[in-house]
Amino acid sequence: MGPSNKSQPSPVPFLLVGIPGLEHLHVWIGIPFCSMYVVAVVGNVTILAVVRAERSLHEPMCLFLCMLSATDLVLSTATLPRMLCLFWLGARAIALDACLAQMFFIHSFTALESGFLLAMAVDRYVAICHPLRHTTVLTPARIALLGVVVVVRGVAFFSPHPVLLKQLPYCGPRIIAHTYCEFMAVVKLACVDTGATKRYSLSVASVIGSCDGFFIAVSYVFILRAVFRLPSREASLKALGTCGSHVCVILVFYSTAVFTFLTHRFGHSVPPRIHILIANMYLLVPPFLNPIVYGIRTKKIRDHVFSSLRVKAT
Repeated sequence: MGPSNKSQPSPVPFLLVGIPGLEHLHVWIGIPFCSMYVVAVVGNVTILAVVRAERSLHEPMCLFLCMLSATDLVLSTATLPRMLCLFWLGARAIALDACLAQMFFIHSFTALESGFLLAMAVDRYVAICHPLRHTTVLTPARIALLGVVVVVRGVAFFSPHPVLLKQLPYCGPRIIAHTYCEFMAVVKLACVDTGATKRYSLSVASVIGSCDGFFIAVSYVFILRAVFRLPSREASLKALGTCGSHVCVILVFYSTAVFTFLTHRFGHSVPPRIHILIANMYLLVPPFLNPIVYGIRTKKIRDHVFSSLRVKAT
């Protein structure tokens, strides 16, 4: 018999809803989202270019900031372009493999963001509590090792997510009540018991988030204790000023992350549109805010950007 001419049917795609109840405002919601994405890309690329070009910025805090900027670029690019296609073009369909790839990048790079914020907190602790040992403790080799550990942790813990969901059977309408392929929104569509899968995801997210948050809090307890022991008020304010931008970024990232996690775990009465809007802020605001906060508050970066703009203007 000759080879069969029958082709395998293409998998049924998932359909993204967007923000339930606010579908009529999708076009308008997309405008500030797009603006935030443009600022995030330009700002984070600028930080990477400035630190790469200026050798005096090759210090631990700026190197960790570059890792954070690269993470922000991937995280925002994994969500915003596809989200804008949904808002402006009505492109709701997304293939299973594309959905799982987006999910992997979102969850793993969120873990990377948390890890790099912890690494930056460690840098501030060493710089303020042990200033004479700062360069000997955080050597380039140790900075690179910390970066590798953070990346491996994020990839290792969240690689099972797409693998587990790939094996699940899906029946009925494949409608994802979200603006992107979020794990909990997709796993609800499976027509088998997914209790163990949900517990694994929530456990991993809670362990990583709580451990990073705990060690960041501990580092700042030691930092504050060291700052208040400084002999002059001016020295105390200067030391606190070096931590101000980092604290702002931490508060924005963890406040939205905790709200999203608690909503999944306990907040079943929270309206879906509120949950989804906060979940979007959780992914969009930190990449948008980080380069602004660090660019304004980090004098070396700010001065180098302004000097570059003056040279180009002349």
